[in-house]
Amino acid sequence: MFKRIGLFLLTNFLVIITVSLILNIALPMLGINPTGVTRLAVMCGVFGMVGAFISLAISRWMAKKAYNIQILKGNEQNHELREIYQMVARLSKQAGLPTVPEVGIYESAEPNAFATGPSKSKSLVAFSTGLLNAMNRNEVEAVAAHEISHIANGDMVTMTLLTGIANALVMFLSRIIAGIIDSALRGDDDEGGLGFFAYIMVVMVLESVFMLLATIPIAAFSRYREYKADAGAARLTSPTAMANALKSLARVAEIPTQKDSFAISKISSNRKVSLWSTHPSIEDRVAKLMSL
Repeated sequence: MFKRIGLFLLTNFLVIITVSLILNIALPMLGINPTGVTRLAVMCGVFGMVGAFISLAISRWMAKKAYNIQILKGNEQNHELREIYQMVARLSKQAGLPTVPEVGIYESAEPNAFATGPSKSKSLVAFSTGLLNAMNRNEVEAVAAHEISHIANGDMVTMTLLTGIANALVMFLSRIIAGIIDSALRGDDDEGGLGFFAYIMVVMVLESVFMLLATIPIAAFSRYREYKADAGAARLTSPTAMANALKSLARVAEIPTQKDSFAISKISSNRKVSLWSTHPSIEDRVAKLMSL
């Protein structure tokens, strides 16, 4: 837990430093000195996009640290581990990836896997020990194909763009509306208004509401990309293999899971499907696979 808090703080520190350099050094050097609403829009846009892309850029490193991932090589002495690496290498070639992603395993009773990384040539596919113990070889292969399809489809970059845009809009609209409320509460003599602390509280409440709303389209795209990755896995292996892998996940869905920053990247979620769900139900995914 403390490790993940530290990684979160490090990410935000990098974001603040980068944004400060852009706003206070880079833009003035280019002769760009926005003021008023324009400056607010630039600040929110930079904060939203820079924050999202810094998180993406260090996502592999963060995943390794957060999960204590053991990176596998093609010359592993352990036959089973070597087979997992060779499986990912073969599927990556089939999917047309420029390089083989880093392949790793991590200790967790939760049967799951995820892919992360800033690009198709710099990515990571990780499997939990719970998944490897719960599935046969064909099912593990289908899961690997699903994660490789995410990489081949560029899903990590697309999700980062959507998240960055959402963050920027939420920051901007919250401050604009809080400013309007503050102005409406001021008298003709410019006295009154929200005051500093009340203004901050209003901004925080508005950000929470807008982010809740912004998460709906992001979650909808996340569900769409899961269907697309399932279809990609079906092409690389077979619809039956991918469906069987999902059924295996459903059988162990009662295992409690812990929400974390990589939850959206994992192959499934046992949480109830809603507007904010990042994954469709396993039943719907299996039905779509069997209709292929």
